[in-house]
Amino acid sequence: MAGKATIGIVVGTRPEAIKMAPVYFALQERSHFNPLLISTGQHREMLAQVFTVFGLKPDIDLQLMTPGQALPELTARVLTCMTDVLRREKPAAILVQGDTTTVLASSLAAFYERVPIGHVEAGLRTYNLESPWPEEMNRRLSDPLARWCFAPTEIARKNLLAEQIPADRIHVTGNTVIDALLWVRRRQAGETEPPMDRARRCGLSATISHRFFGGEAEASRRWILITGHRRESFGDGFSSICRAILKIAECHPDVGIVYPVHLNPNVREPVNRILGDHERIALIEPLGYEDFVWFMNRCYLLLSDSGGVQEEAPSLGKPVLVMRDTTERPEGVSAGTSRLVGTDSEIIVREVSQLLDNPNDYAARSRLQNPYGDGRAAGLIADILERDIAV
Repeated sequence: MAGKATIGIVVGTRPEAIKMAPVYFALQERSHFNPLLISTGQHREMLAQVFTVFGLKPDIDLQLMTPGQALPELTARVLTCMTDVLRREKPAAILVQGDTTTVLASSLAAFYERVPIGHVEAGLRTYNLESPWPEEMNRRLSDPLARWCFAPTEIARKNLLAEQIPADRIHVTGNTVIDALLWVRRRQAGETEPPMDRARRCGLSATISHRFFGGEAEASRRWILITGHRRESFGDGFSSICRAILKIAECHPDVGIVYPVHLNPNVREPVNRILGDHERIALIEPLGYEDFVWFMNRCYLLLSDSGGVQEEAPSLGKPVLVMRDTTERPEGVSAGTSRLVGTDSEIIVREVSQLLDNPNDYAARSRLQNPYGDGRAAGLIADILERDIAV
């Protein structure tokens, strides 16, 4: 587009699309830029849900995911196809987000084509290449290639400095997921759909919907929202998680559980086998982002292995128990908004019970300030790019 710098915004998975939507809008508002939304299709169905929520449509959709595709094949296809896009579109820069195969392969393609790279959510580390796998490696290889490392926190900035990333390439912005979360919450503020109707629409049974979402006393009914999908937990880890969830339901007869089950067969098999028949456990299909925010805003606490949930939940006053042994988001652990519980059944049950049985502890942890930002990250990113990129 004449008189404007084209900025490629690359997304491949649902979290990437959520976190990059505010960046797209921030760039769109600047007369300096023409944002070009590029989807690799790494999470095809889940991406479509997010695009619908934010009213976005990819300018380029590579549709690269195929059934049973392994990481080497996906990496190669993203690398070659993104190279073709960069040669054809000639953007002034590309922006990638997070830690996926899309991020690593797109960054490598841009590096080969000498296109400047901006890495949104740079600097997150566990310093354990096995956890999260392969995401930890993806981040550590992508950051040195980036012209702009948009670090969400001061800890992330220090990680990058320790790895000899030049200080003038690092910018602490907060996390754009908070921008997205607050945008959705504002949009939901005027909704009139009865809670019980929404619960039914999202797949909960009539019994569970009535018990935990019906009537004026809905806010006093406690239920736990669960998500899980990490590769490192496949097998024994997920079986242990499911046994813990079942034990929690058995030990707390007033508590409900809502579990949107990830599509991966390694998750669905143990979840359905162990948890499929309990009257207070709702196993539902994955939720669209807008519905997930709605559920997250109403739950009592979250049990999750998701990075995004660790960042979002504190803005809603919800404690998070993280079903991982490590996290690249230590700020939440330090602040007390999240706590690592791993996949050990006994630890999970103990930590959940602590929050359910100790109202003072719960109240203290639900009032903590979110260490991941205030909803202004996308604007800061746009400011920095506007300063550095000439038309």
